[in-house]
Amino acid sequence: MTSIITLAHVYTIFILVTLGSVIHLEAQLQVGFYMGPCSVAELIVKEEVVKAYFQDRGLAAGLVRLHFHDCFVRGCDGSVLIDSTPSNKAEKDSPANNPSLRGFNIIDNAKTRLEALCPGVVSCADIVAFAARDSVQITGGLWYDVPAGRRDGRVSLIAETRALPPATSNLNQLTQIFSSHGLTQEEMVTLSGAHTIGRAHCTSFASRLYTFNSSGNQDPSLNTLYASKLKQECPKGNKDVNLVVPMNPGSPAITDTGYYVDVLNNRGLFTSDQSLLTSTSTANQVRQNAMNPFLWKSKFAQAMVKMGKIGVLTGHQGEIRSKCRVINK
Repeated sequence: MTSIITLAHVYTIFILVTLGSVIHLEAQLQVGFYMGPCSVAELIVKEEVVKAYFQDRGLAAGLVRLHFHDCFVRGCDGSVLIDSTPSNKAEKDSPANNPSLRGFNIIDNAKTRLEALCPGVVSCADIVAFAARDSVQITGGLWYDVPAGRRDGRVSLIAETRALPPATSNLNQLTQIFSSHGLTQEEMVTLSGAHTIGRAHCTSFASRLYTFNSSGNQDPSLNTLYASKLKQECPKGNKDVNLVVPMNPGSPAITDTGYYVDVLNNRGLFTSDQSLLTSTSTANQVRQNAMNPFLWKSKFAQAMVKMGKIGVLTGHQGEIRSKCRVINK
């Protein structure tokens, strides 16, 4: 009798472990996730990215940033795409996102095409991840496989954008924010290199030029000649929220290591950029990245894959939105 019970228990445990393994496997992101149900998914997203890029090259940086801002709030669940409603202010209307985030229409266009071909299959969150990868590649970065299978979230709250790293962050604050998402300090330095492409609104760094301290001086860590140039482009007291400057003036549309060269020469645009020189370890990483473009591009691709796994919804979690701007009814 004892042996029968023991065998029964062993069999039950085996079944439970097996089922648990299957569920675990189903919940993982996979490269080539759409090869069966919608094999054209990645191709269609890339077509929309390429089309938009040749109309406005700045959109590539916008799509990379869109992925960052999605993943750092509630995980990579497409919540940044959801529109506000009369009863809820969504993430996209936060000052951290509006008016600076771009690329929503590209995601919409890809989603419309995919819904026509493969209705209810491809998530908005995966489209964002694919579009970011394609934007990195088209601007000169390395292509990388994007594990897919993300599901879309149903919640988007403006208050939760406090999780996004402010441009005024110091090194400790940056490190803590990235660490809270499972990213190391080295990966933080690596991902900061995304600022090698794109533009920034004058309002996001004007304090460094005019009101850095109570005396109204400029940030002493800012290169003097660079500061003078920025003051010409961003006059004191200007309230135009659409006034922008390139984050990496030397090659603003190319994914290269110019950003790190700028930081080494005290031309980091944001306080958060220049803070990378405030510790020996991060300063050494900045130098290594500046001197080894291919190494940095390889590390950046790996870090983007890791970031794209933050807080994902998989399996039966969340939903596959029919339209990326609104949750399903």
